[in-house]
Amino acid sequence: MTTTEADVVLEVEDHGAVHVVRMARPHARNAVNTELHRELTEVWGRLAVDPKVRAVLLCGSGGAFSAGGDAEWLHAVANDQVERARSLAEAKRLAGEMLRFPLPIVAAVEGPAVGLGSSLASLCDLVIMGESAYFADPHVAIGVVAGDGAVATWPFLISMMRAKEFLYTGAKIDAATAVQLGLACRAVPDDQVLTEAMALAQRLAELPATALRATKRALNMQLERASIGVLDYACATEAETFTLPEFQRKLAAMRSRSR
Repeated sequence: MTTTEADVVLEVEDHGAVHVVRMARPHARNAVNTELHRELTEVWGRLAVDPKVRAVLLCGSGGAFSAGGDAEWLHAVANDQVERARSLAEAKRLAGEMLRFPLPIVAAVEGPAVGLGSSLASLCDLVIMGESAYFADPHVAIGVVAGDGAVATWPFLISMMRAKEFLYTGAKIDAATAVQLGLACRAVPDDQVLTEAMALAQRLAELPATALRATKRALNMQLERASIGVLDYACATEAETFTLPEFQRKLAAMRSRSR
């Protein structure tokens, strides 16, 4: 099968020592579907063994980071037991790949970073946000367990109580609040997000590689050890809630709005 431009859901751009990983579904605000989820899981292993790469910048396209799970993909996950098991196993692997990735990852967050999008940002090392960007994790609000990375990372980043507040309610976290809480390093004008994030990634790429890698590993070991049991439990119970009538009703409304 010939790959067309429309088939590309994740782009990797070579900027020398910094490689840009860009989610490329701008028409859907980079909502994650089966293909994008798979590519996001696989890309870290490829970059880790590329000797040219010293840092990675993760971003979206079309002025959005990621609007979370694509409604049609969520429908497949909810109604196909095989796809549900596959996608949740892959979700745990994705979190592990990012936590164990040896190089620094800078997230450039424009627009919404919702659900899985907010989890992806929290698994990065440093985060630059646009002033109009925001985080939100609406898992519980739509009737499913928060089974992605945020349930493991947010308590470390913003305290257990604030993590509970935002995971329970699904409330938006604007850029200024995200910086104050510790979910982002700083907020900059929207048209400067990529420039600022690239400058930071390039600065990291110029640091002594061995010292930086070992320091990142030492820090992320804490997150990785804490997340193992958490993600096993959260993903298992998320699988159960995908089949509940309450989620099915809310998913039907989401699909209707997306058409």
